Amino acid sequence: MHVYRLRLKGLLLFSIVLISCFLRPLYDLARFAWHSDLYSHIFLIPFLSAYLISLKKPSLAPSSKLQPSMALVPLLVGALSLAAYWRVASAGHLLKQEDYLALMNIAFLNFLVSGALLFLGADLLRQLAFPVALLLFMVPFPSVWLRIIESFLQHRSADVADILFGLAGTPFLREDTFFQLPGMPLEVAPECSGVHSTLILFITSLVAGYWFLRTPWKRAVLALLVLPVAVFRNGFRIFTIGELCVYVDPQMIHSPIHTHGGPLFFVLSLVPFFLLLALLRKGEPDGRSRSQE
Repeated sequence: MHVYRLRLKGLLLFSIVLISCFLRPLYDLARFAWHSDLYSHIFLIPFLSAYLISLKKPSLAPSSKLQPSMALVPLLVGALSLAAYWRVASAGHLLKQEDYLALMNIAFLNFLVSGALLFLGADLLRQLAFPVALLLFMVPFPSVWLRIIESFLQHRSADVADILFGLAGTPFLREDTFFQLPGMPLEVAPECSGVHSTLILFITSLVAGYWFLRTPWKRAVLALLVLPVAVFRNGFRIFTIGELCVYVDPQMIHSPIHTHGGPLFFVLSLVPFFLLLALLRKGEPDGRSRSQE
């Protein structure tokens, strides 16, 4: 136990030095997240990860043998991330803020994992795999990835709205993500793709699966079904706004249900999510706390 405490103190000192070295990128990340609707969850992630680690603490079994060579893999990944940033910067290219933050925070997290492997060992870190992996949600999407995700959700949400307008008998013409409804146009813009709410629902599904489910395939099903739930929710929101504009008042496009209705539809999407979670929990073993897993 004395040796284990020394290792913890070594990791703490390593973490302090590492944070000092990455103080500017971490500060930039905090400022970025503070002013971003998409990445506001970043502030919650470290505390959620720390809480899940604290729950596992009573059942952790420190390894008496360390394998320093295991720390080389994340160390190399972190070094490559830094090298990629410096290569682009030295070439005179100006990175977008999310790309800069993605590279720097991938480097930071990999160096942190490398230190944990060096001081605590792979066996102990394997017991903390989920809380540690959760820290990846502190990394902003690279701009290219974000455009791809936005475009996918934008077009699939428009497909769902297309189906719902057809089922409702509402006459319309569609071209890509543009709908011509009776008396007014309606466009599904990239800002209407629902990336933030989908990301939050995905994180929720991972934590809920970790907490309530024991079977790996059930956890995977819960996480994977977030996508169709999110797409249907967003398509239903577009359909609702369109129907209100056609049958109530075209000015409903400027109403709170459009401009601030995201949380309401997010809550509605939790209904099928929790019904699915309850269904998947059937047959799961009871009587085991998360700290005992």
